[in-house]
Amino acid sequence: MYTMKQACEATGLSYETLKYYCKQGLVPNVKRDAANRRCFDDRDIRWIRDLVCLRNCGMGIDDMKRYIALCMQGLESIPERQEILAGHRAKLVERIEELQGYVAYIDHKDELYRDILAGKRPYVSNLIDCSNQG
Repeated sequence: MYTMKQACEATGLSYETLKYYCKQGLVPNVKRDAANRRCFDDRDIRWIRDLVCLRNCGMGIDDMKRYIALCMQGLESIPERQEILAGHRAKLVERIEELQGYVAYIDHKDELYRDILAGKRPYVSNLIDCSNQG
């Protein structure tokens, strides 16, 4: 069994976030020790890591609650869970493409700056008048 602190260390969540997730019902069947403190087993830790991944994929609390409710239904809810995950996957792919565009912009600027510093291109700015610069 893991204490709250140990569960936080194992999952990368802050104490406050894990406590919030528990209060929101995102960690079903939370167990309590003799002193009524939350404690977690290996299955809970694996599930909390899944929550971290879902959150990092952009899933909000309400969507996580819906997903958990479906998980609690068992086998018959797998198709609906797949739909939810497919929707988040599509958003992630869009985000990756957007980020690749930003990387391409930075690469372009780096190449431009290298060429300017090497004397292959004149320096032009959208912010200042460079007509008097060498």
